[in-house]
Amino acid sequence: MEETDRLQKLVTIATDLTISGEIRTQAIVQLGKIGSHEALVALLDMVGNESLTWDERMRSLKQAERILKAGRQAWWYSLKPRNRS
Repeated sequence: MEETDRLQKLVTIATDLTISGEIRTQAIVQLGKIGSHEALVALLDMVGNESLTWDERMRSLKQAERILKAGRQAWWYSLKPRNRS
């Protein structure tokens, strides 16, 4: 529950156009650092949010890519066949 609240607060900050761009950018980076599936979905939603600036949308995409790259290695190793002796 605590992580969900944190995610919601960061998304609210990242998408609030009345807040400075620097603070919104920091919120986007923090979402990327969380690295969960929910954070990934939130970042991808921001990529599609046309009210954000182009730079903020691209930064959201970069953070989403970072989450995917980090998870890809763990995902790949979970599918590798294991030697059963």
